[in-house]
Amino acid sequence: MKKHNFYAGPSIMPEFTKQKTAEAMIDFSGTGLSVAEVSHRSKEFVAVMDQARQLVKELLEVPEGYSVLFLQGGASLQFLMAPMNFLEKKAAYLNTGTWASKALKEAKTFVGPVVEVASSKDKNFNYLPKGFVIPEDADYFHYTSNNTIYGTEFFTDPVSPVPMICDMSSDILSRPVDVSKYILIYAGAQKNLGPSGATLVIVKNDALGKVTRPIPTMLDYKIHIDNDSMFNTPATVPVFGCLQTLIWLKELGGIPAVEKLNKAKADALYGEIERNKLFMATIPDPNDRSRMNVNFVMSPEYAELEKPFLAFAKSQGLLGLEGHRSVGGFRASLYNALPMESVQALISAMQTFEKEN
Repeated sequence: MKKHNFYAGPSIMPEFTKQKTAEAMIDFSGTGLSVAEVSHRSKEFVAVMDQARQLVKELLEVPEGYSVLFLQGGASLQFLMAPMNFLEKKAAYLNTGTWASKALKEAKTFVGPVVEVASSKDKNFNYLPKGFVIPEDADYFHYTSNNTIYGTEFFTDPVSPVPMICDMSSDILSRPVDVSKYILIYAGAQKNLGPSGATLVIVKNDALGKVTRPIPTMLDYKIHIDNDSMFNTPATVPVFGCLQTLIWLKELGGIPAVEKLNKAKADALYGEIERNKLFMATIPDPNDRSRMNVNFVMSPEYAELEKPFLAFAKSQGLLGLEGHRSVGGFRASLYNALPMESVQALISAMQTFEKEN
């Protein structure tokens, strides 16, 4: 039976990525050695790192004056590195979920006020705040573009009077982004990019070096830029996997092609949730609903069918549909690598379960 992977992260990767990475684990670039055991300073791996960074620039149309890095520590370390490198006088944060809250908490450990411009916590983060005011004297405005747990997503770059920083861990490379509006974009690899263990960072070079605090060496973006992402040993296997996904994405047609596919997948699944009397979406406003993480629950009158539906879904090869404990119900993660076939399999299961119940 075919397995359909809806896990929120680590999550599905393209078959191309898995195959190429598996091959490189045995013989990397004709060296006779595994990609896991060659020196990161070897010409073969340096070529991997260089190509991966260049493809990120190409696919996201990164302007001149920006550096692309592959670091470690996940988005969680970036919650700290961002204010360490950019917070001098004041920072503004939008609180739309667990990860945004954690980024806000880290920023508050620094000297200098951190303003929470708005929050959707009052309704368990089931909407995106509107009409908030960003202080014009802030060093930057930070937000999280897609909320993996609660299922909300920004589809356009916010309008901000100050430079922006964004955690794009769960929707990076899924839609166009105007990188010129940002001084920093970061994303854990394990959702749309590759194996867990690598973190993509896109940073504006001339925005650095403006804080007066001393920055520990490993937390200084300039150090990593000057050393081409190899100040310390990079996560070689994850970076190789990321490169394969970037190659796959380019061959697919790039960001426009994958965005079209992502829209089609999300529209199909949300359409079935709206049609099927057993289910209901957890995000009331369709304009706020994530394409990457579709959250839904049983309708109140059918609440007792939650566990039976999960069991039925697993019997059909549909894996990873359990909702986060903060929300309950179900969560179908529709990342770039998930094929429409998997969405159709989920819809078919929902329809069959409806007929039987």
